[in-house]
Amino acid sequence: MTIPQRTVLSGTRHSVDTDNAYYASLPINVSPDVTPRSSYEQQPTIGLIGMGLMGRMYARYLSEAGWKKIHVCDLPEKYEQLKKDYAHNNNVYPMPDGHAVARSSDFVMFSVEAEYIDKVVAQYGPSMKMHAVVAGQTSVKAPEKDAFEKHLPEDVHIVSCHSLHGPTVSPLGQPLVLIQHRGSNDALRLVENILRPLKSRYVHLSYEDHDLVTANTQAVTHAAFLSMGAAWCAAKSYPWEQGLYVGGIETAKVNLTLRIYSNAWHVYAGLAILNPAARKQIDRYASSATELFKMMLEGGSGGEAEKKKFKERIEWARASVFGNDAGTSPENAKSKRRRPILLSEDVLDRFSLGKFAQDSQPPSPTDTKPCTAFCCHSESQNGGDTTNGTWAPGSTTNGNGNGPPSHRPPTKYRPNSHLSLLAMVDCWAHLGINPYTHLSLAATPIFRLFLGLAEHLFLSPALLSSSIHSALFDTWHRSDDLEFVVAARGWSQCVSFGSFDVYKQRFIETRAFFEGRFEEAGRLGSEMIKVVMESEMEREEEETVISEDA
Repeated sequence: MTIPQRTVLSGTRHSVDTDNAYYASLPINVSPDVTPRSSYEQQPTIGLIGMGLMGRMYARYLSEAGWKKIHVCDLPEKYEQLKKDYAHNNNVYPMPDGHAVARSSDFVMFSVEAEYIDKVVAQYGPSMKMHAVVAGQTSVKAPEKDAFEKHLPEDVHIVSCHSLHGPTVSPLGQPLVLIQHRGSNDALRLVENILRPLKSRYVHLSYEDHDLVTANTQAVTHAAFLSMGAAWCAAKSYPWEQGLYVGGIETAKVNLTLRIYSNAWHVYAGLAILNPAARKQIDRYASSATELFKMMLEGGSGGEAEKKKFKERIEWARASVFGNDAGTSPENAKSKRRRPILLSEDVLDRFSLGKFAQDSQPPSPTDTKPCTAFCCHSESQNGGDTTNGTWAPGSTTNGNGNGPPSHRPPTKYRPNSHLSLLAMVDCWAHLGINPYTHLSLAATPIFRLFLGLAEHLFLSPALLSSSIHSALFDTWHRSDDLEFVVAARGWSQCVSFGSFDVYKQRFIETRAFFEGRFEEAGRLGSEMIKVVMESEMEREEEETVISEDA
């Protein structure tokens, strides 16, 4: 085997073309076409440095698939426990530290927090086996890229990855980002074959594109649910137990909020603090929530001009993100043709933590004024078609489920401002983000559901009118909306400080408020995500068939 040589001139840097040529011809240690059915001798040694929840998920799927040489390690003080945990798994071999894993492995994955990636790679990177392929399973790639380029030997490949879902979500059909940063095509093919047992959908991106996509799909979504939880904590109430925010859209909000707070704080901290694009978007989300809340107050106590100003702001955001009849942009046209993400609100009620069941009615607000023309879509405004040409899921229909939605919103769910969703769409509109681009590219289950909630609200004239009307005239939720705005601004400031300690303290203090609720919420949330994801996979398969036929 001929090993490619690199000519290093003192005081000079390699050109991009020279680097590409070098790594294109750099060998790897095993056949790129190896599979779990290959013999023991032919199989690569797979190394996992970091055995948290994601590391263990990878170890489970890879070992169950038949990869027989999986070397794993965690912090040295966890070595004895790791040996006990895998004592009966003949395919997983706990090692005392990362040096042992790096020296022995043909493919190595660092599964550690982004905050510590530089320190861990600096410690174990120099021990990497010659011609190994190295990956990182971090949610923010900028620090990982810097750490790999700084500390890894030049004779190893870098083909990184990131599973865009949590450890409790099935990887089946989920996006798995692959980044061929510094490696041959053989190295990429090897990584694809090693990770194939996860049955995920490969998405090929650069390091930079990855961070932009994850900022667009995860950072602001997490900020929204973190803010909801912080608001409920500040109010010292579980609103779903009081018959206020129960059923339908609220079911998804509650379950996803509790799901996020049930996870480790660092899962979200690194993504928010270390990703510059994420900081910008979280700040914009807080600004949108603040501005909309001020306009709600001004409109509710002001005249027709102030009310109209609020409605026009919402309509502008809807048209910017979802398009409109007057002129839907090509990139937004997909939102008008595709099947909605969110299932009916009746289906979501199966996963509610609230006390009142589907056959009961929430309390009626006592401070609601009659609906007026400025806040509602009327048949005359829309030419007799209240759907504006869109599918309006969840709206009251003509009785058989096939006719145009009724102008009246469903009476089963108590109307409220849905400020978190209004702010999300307003944020996307201000930043020029088309969420459907990332939906087809690399959407997480939580982002998919949150987009589904926004889509459900904004593409249903009846529901959106009800939300606008409630935002302006109902006062029962004003204190909750205020707490939400304060929480959103608080999280934005926390991220801007760039302090993991502040983020951790804020997260843990809020998390403590929900202790004891995570088990049931986790079970219901997982079932809800499963149902929605199965529907989404069916839709994507249908769209693929239609596209191929066309």
